[in-house]
Amino acid sequence: MPQLSIFTQRLEPTQLNEQQHQRIKQQRQTGDYLSLDYDTRQRSRFKAMTQSGKQVGIDLPRTDTLKDGSILSNDEGRLIQIEASKQTLTQVTAPNDDFFLLMKASYHLGNRHVPLMLTATALYFEPDHVLDDMLQRLGVQTVTVDAPFEPETGAYQQHNTHHHNNLNHSHAHSHPHSHAHT
Repeated sequence: MPQLSIFTQRLEPTQLNEQQHQRIKQQRQTGDYLSLDYDTRQRSRFKAMTQSGKQVGIDLPRTDTLKDGSILSNDEGRLIQIEASKQTLTQVTAPNDDFFLLMKASYHLGNRHVPLMLTATALYFEPDHVLDDMLQRLGVQTVTVDAPFEPETGAYQQHNTHHHNNLNHSHAHSHPHSHAHT
């Protein structure tokens, strides 16, 4: 039985040399990559199966969510790329491209701390019939689609292209209202 390869380090694409970029490209062609849904990409420790059927382990330090295109490395220098897999989502659009109505829907979803993916013409979130009902009463349209889910990470979280110089700080905030979570 082959030993399970454990990936323990996240790399930025800018850290890779040309040979490593070529290796990642070849791995994509042979199915040696991970296609993961949003819930799995939030976890720091899990087992997964590559598209070619190899089982691997992920054991990362607590970091932000793995993104589409994230690259991981193991102790032997082996690389693996992450793909955001398609999953069932609710797509929210506004009739007649009423962007104010779409902003209003975004506000109400954000007020409920719903992970939300934004595009120029639509909002996307993981299905929830209570939220669908609320949005339809606001006058926007909802439909179920299958698409990769890359929700916004928030203004205070690290992004792949930005790093805080001082990681020993916190951001505390309070709300004068309560939140009902579904």
